[in-house]
Amino acid sequence: MTLDELRKQDGRDGRPARVALGGTVYDFSASPLWKQGNHEGAHQAGADLTEALKSAPHVRALVERFPVVGHLEAQAPPKRRAGPVPLLLLATLAALLVIWLLK
Repeated sequence: MTLDELRKQDGRDGRPARVALGGTVYDFSASPLWKQGNHEGAHQAGADLTEALKSAPHVRALVERFPVVGHLEAQAPPKRRAGPVPLLLLATLAALLVIWLLK
């Protein structure tokens, strides 16, 4: 499951309440603590809550009681686009090289 697909499963308007934790996607739809996909006003379903679980007052074993419905696909890191600063730096270095060669 992609992160975009998971975001659509936010528990609102009858949609399933699903959350990714450590790459595993769990279905919290049956939990009364996840009404409308919202958990205690602190977390919304349809997200990767791996980092949030680290500071949660409960243990991972509690989460693992819920049905596993899939696995979150690894996201490719965003591609870095060369902007004007690297090009300006390159032009400056080229100009300095030309000046050095002409001396």
